[in-house]
Amino acid sequence: MSRFGVLVVGPAGCGKSTFCAALISHIANTKRSCLYVNLDPAATDFEYEPAVDIKDLITLEDAMEEMGLGPNGGLMACFEFVQATPRPGLPVASTDSSPPFRFLMENLDWLDHSLDDVGEDTLVIFDCPGQIELYTHVPILPNLAKHLTGHLQFSLAASYLLESTFVIDKSKFFAGTLSAMSAMIMLEIPHINIMSKMDLVKGQFSKRELKRFLDPDPGIILSDVHKETNPKFHKLNECVVGLIDDFSMVQFLQLESQNEDSVQGILSYIDDCVGWSEVQEPQIKDEPDMDYEEPIED
Repeated sequence: MSRFGVLVVGPAGCGKSTFCAALISHIANTKRSCLYVNLDPAATDFEYEPAVDIKDLITLEDAMEEMGLGPNGGLMACFEFVQATPRPGLPVASTDSSPPFRFLMENLDWLDHSLDDVGEDTLVIFDCPGQIELYTHVPILPNLAKHLTGHLQFSLAASYLLESTFVIDKSKFFAGTLSAMSAMIMLEIPHINIMSKMDLVKGQFSKRELKRFLDPDPGIILSDVHKETNPKFHKLNECVVGLIDDFSMVQFLQLESQNEDSVQGILSYIDDCVGWSEVQEPQIKDEPDMDYEEPIED
């Protein structure tokens, strides 16, 4: 049996949870089925209550207190147990080799059981944390993706969100493009890059100017970056541009979460990536019975 899911990833504050809520609302309006999975142990407010929540397994507060870590380290520890040196002033972590609470990657049977009843008519939406280190520096989310696609037979895609205001600061845009490219390489699943919160830059750029960022042309953008940075960093800028240009992997779709057409457009791309429509039964409407009359011969 095929299962379908999308990992919603991206830096903190880019609108992942808002996008998830928009997807859930739109899917419900179209009479489709979805399941919302929260994988962010720091998340507190939800527009839609998650059907599966990592906080039922472990919370950020527990990890920070038990291991003597700050928020970022504690969040990463919620996924995988690591021996860490505590920050000054924080309590010393337990030296017991068996941690007293449950980390996600050591307890994937909990996730397996939570997704047991998911059928091929349901899209599972995985709302991931904003710590990009989970897939750029350590292979935690890549390993989770391999488990979902291998053990649970998910057809999986990733949607990477980058806030539209990054186009105002060209240096931030380059950094965001590099992190999107890193996610594509590390996750090794079909991938969609999304420029979120497009309503925030409406009227600030013409369509022609905006196209430079949606389909990045690093050579054109480089001159703008040079103007904003110290000349001693120009060589570094050129190396970054060369890296983006050599791979030529990143393009962005536009998203306004409050716009139904925009959300539907993104959902269509997700459906294509995971092959959702290929296994759905065609919906044939019943037509009313009609009396058949013999033709009258002249």
